[in-house]
Amino acid sequence: MSPKPSPAGGAAVDALLDPSFLEDAVRRPMAEVRRLRREAEQQEVNLSYTRRLLQGRLDIVRRELQRRAEDDGRSLVDLLPEILAEKGRGPAHGLGRHQTVQPASPEEYESWVNSLTPGADLSAITELPDDKLEAAARSLAEAEKGLSERRRGVQQVMDGLAAELGRRYRDGEADVAALLADEGRH
Repeated sequence: MSPKPSPAGGAAVDALLDPSFLEDAVRRPMAEVRRLRREAEQQEVNLSYTRRLLQGRLDIVRRELQRRAEDDGRSLVDLLPEILAEKGRGPAHGLGRHQTVQPASPEEYESWVNSLTPGADLSAITELPDDKLEAAARSLAEAEKGLSERRRGVQQVMDGLAAELGRRYRDGEADVAALLADEGRH
């Protein structure tokens, strides 16, 4: 049996999700809190990208299982436009955050998603037996649930850091002129 892949985002996300992370942030200098917010934003983007990869694979696997059950004569390739149009998927539950950064290592996230289905080469999905395809669907669905929970946790950290920054400006502990001067140096 293959070892279970590490949780999405690995140690970097684990550190953000540690309860002491936000507690420590309130004692840090302003520049450090901004840096931590940027770090959390990057991890959220990475998780979001990974989640999209994972959901795409899961949609394809589920549709292949449905195609086999219905035996309607269409090939999976014929169904791709329908799959990619997200028919059958419910409304998005994202928070609609504006992303200002790109995923840091797309090949790393693709590798992680591929590791979720050991022994099931999804590039040859139509050749896989039903039991392997069903196992792949279960594995992907379980991983998507865990990844989504971690992503929501990172979003809460981002919100906490933004709230701390806002509090400092509101309470006069920081001023916008210093922020603009600092941003001009980077």
